[in-house]
Amino acid sequence: MATSLATRASPNQSLSLLRLSFNFLHSFSTSASPASASASTSAPASNKPKGRKKKNLFEVAQFLPNWGIGYHIAKTHWENVSYEITKINLYKDGKHGKAWGIAHKDGLPIADGPKKISGVHKRCWRYIPSLIKSAENTPKLTTPTENAATAEVQAA
Repeated sequence: MATSLATRASPNQSLSLLRLSFNFLHSFSTSASPASASASTSAPASNKPKGRKKKNLFEVAQFLPNWGIGYHIAKTHWENVSYEITKINLYKDGKHGKAWGIAHKDGLPIADGPKKISGVHKRCWRYIPSLIKSAENTPKLTTPTENAATAEVQAA
């Protein structure tokens, strides 16, 4: 009798029964046990902050005007030490190259001339916003005699 029912059933009905049975078995295999379900829901709840990807010197300097020439950049672990970038030689990709600068400690230059900056490809560089571009930062000094001489010329 079972064979007569199987032969009478159309091929579409037999495929749907087969599909239904596979779906039923698949639902059991993919359902998680209560212990693992609670563990999987607690993991996203912790929301561990991911560390930001640190940048090399060129990735920091690319957002500064003129590729950071004249601006101060330092490694993240340095205290009161920075470089004022004077020259950058970029490779084609824009993330590698060579850089030269004047070393500064507590905002005052350590050396007279620029030197090659070492470790420019290491991912530990940051921009120092408190030390503004040195050309803009230095006030123009005028002697009192020049001010007096210009005042006398204007008065006459």
